[in-house]
Amino acid sequence: MERPSESWNGHVRSGALAGREATAGRALPAEPARRRGGGCGRCLRKHCLVILTVAGVLLGVALGAAVRGARLSRAQVAALAFPGELLLRMLRMVILPLVVCSLVSGAASLDTRALGKLGGIAVAYFMGTTLVASALAVALAFIVRPGAGAQALNTNALGLADALPTSKETVDSFLDLARNLFPSNLVVAAFRTYATDYKIIVRNISIGNVTFEKIPIATEIEGMNILGLVLFALVLGVALKKLGPEGEDLIRFFNSFNEATMVLVSWIMWYVPIGITFLVGSKIVEMEDIVLLVTSLGKYIFASILGHVIHGGIILPLVYFAFTRKNPFSFLLGLITPLATAFATCSSSATLPSMIKCIEENNGVDKRISRFILPIGATVNMDGAAIFQCVAAVFIAQLNNVDLNAGQIFTILVTATAASVGAAGVPAGGVLTIAIILEAIGLPTNDLSLILAVDWIVDRTTTVVNVEGDALGAGILHYLNQKEMKAKEQELNEVNVEAIPNCKSEGETSPLVTHRNQVPTPASTAEPESKESVL
Repeated sequence: MERPSESWNGHVRSGALAGREATAGRALPAEPARRRGGGCGRCLRKHCLVILTVAGVLLGVALGAAVRGARLSRAQVAALAFPGELLLRMLRMVILPLVVCSLVSGAASLDTRALGKLGGIAVAYFMGTTLVASALAVALAFIVRPGAGAQALNTNALGLADALPTSKETVDSFLDLARNLFPSNLVVAAFRTYATDYKIIVRNISIGNVTFEKIPIATEIEGMNILGLVLFALVLGVALKKLGPEGEDLIRFFNSFNEATMVLVSWIMWYVPIGITFLVGSKIVEMEDIVLLVTSLGKYIFASILGHVIHGGIILPLVYFAFTRKNPFSFLLGLITPLATAFATCSSSATLPSMIKCIEENNGVDKRISRFILPIGATVNMDGAAIFQCVAAVFIAQLNNVDLNAGQIFTILVTATAASVGAAGVPAGGVLTIAIILEAIGLPTNDLSLILAVDWIVDRTTTVVNVEGDALGAGILHYLNQKEMKAKEQELNEVNVEAIPNCKSEGETSPLVTHRNQVPTPASTAEPESKESVL
C-alpha cells in the first residue's frame, strides 16, 4: 500500500514537471525569432566595415552633387577634401614598412625552390592577364571607335591644355625602369624615383642652319621607388633564409614589424568610410563641366569602362575558376572594403594595406602567399591600366585620322604590357606611360590633355581592376600551394605506412592491431613513455 506522503510528493513532482513542459512549450515559438535576431546582429557586426565603406561612397556622391551648386572656392574645396587627404596620408605612411617587411618575411618563410616556383607562376599570371587585357582594349577601341566624333573638341575649354607630361623616348623609359630596379641609395628610394630628363643644346649655328640636340640628363622626381624596394626586400629575404640560424633573429624582427604594421592597418580601416566620403565628394566638386566631358569624350569613357567591366567581371573570374573550380564572386565578396578603397583613392599602393588584411581574414589566404604576392602585384600587375592605355592610344590615333597597321597594333600590345609594369601605383600614374606608347607608334603627345581631363573618372575603375587581378592571383597561388602540400602529405603518409614492418611470424597482421591475450613484458610496463604510437 502506498503511503500518503509518497503519493502526494509524486503528484507534486508530476505537476511541476508538466508546468515546466508547458512553459517551455509556450517559449519555443520565440526561440527561432531570437536566434534570427542574434544571427542578424552577428552578420551586421561582421560586415559593419563593408557596409560603412559602401555607404561612404554613396554619401560622397550625394555630398558632391549637393555642394556642387554652391560654387565653392579653391580654398573651400581643399577644406572639403581635408578628411580624405588624411586617409591617403595614413595609407601611404604604412606602405613602406608593409612592403619591405612583408616581402622579407614572405621570402624568408619559403624555401628557394618554392619561392622560384611561386614567383614564376605569379609572373606568368601577371603578364598573361595584362596581355589579354591589352588585346581586349584594342579590340573594343576598334569596335566602339571613340575618336571618330571627337575631332572638333576644344582642349582649352577643359582647362587642361597646358597640363601635358614630358615627352620621353621609349628607350629611355625602359632604361629608367631597369635603373629603378637597382637604386643607388635605399633611403632615397623610399621617397624619390629616377627619371630621365632632357636638355636642349644648339649646335652648328650658321646662316639659315640651326641644329638642336636633345641630351638626356639624370633627374629624380617625387615618389617612392617601389620597384627597387621590392627587389631589395626579396633578395634580402632569400639571403636571410640562406644564413640559417644566424638570420632567424632578423627574420623574427621583420615578422614582428609586419604584424605590428597590420595592427595599425586594422585601426586605419575604421577611418576609411569617413575619408572615402570626402574624397569622392571633393572630386565631384572640383570638376568644372562634367556635361562637356561626358558629351565630348563619352565614347572614350564608355570604351574604357566597358573593357574594365568585361575584364574584371568575366575574364579574371573565369581564370580563377579554371584554376580552382571555386566560385570567384564569393571570393571577391570578402574584398568589398579594399575594392571600395581602390575606387575612392585611385591608388593600388594605398589599397595594399586593406587588401592584405581582408584577403587573409575574410578569404583565409596563407600569410606567406598574400604578403609575398600582393606587394609584387601592386607594382607590376596593371591590367586596368593596360586597358585604358590601349584604348587611349587607339583613341588618339583616330583623333588624328591615323590608320594603324598590324605592326603598330602589335607594338601597342607589347609596349602597353611592358610599360604597365613601371606604371606608378598612384592617381594618374598610368597617363604618363601612354606617352611611351605614343612615342613607340609615332603619334603626337599633344592630345594627352584629353586623357587627363577624364582620368579622374576612368582611373577609378582602372584601380579596381588592378587590385582585383592581384587578389585573384593570390587566391590562385594559395590554392595551388595548398594542393601541392596535400599531395606531399599523402605521399609522406604512404611512405610511412610502407616503412612499417609487418611481422607475421610474431602473430601480428597489422601494427595497429592490439591482441587481448598478449601478456605485457616487464620491460614494456616499466617504460611506457619511451614507446610512441604508430599513428
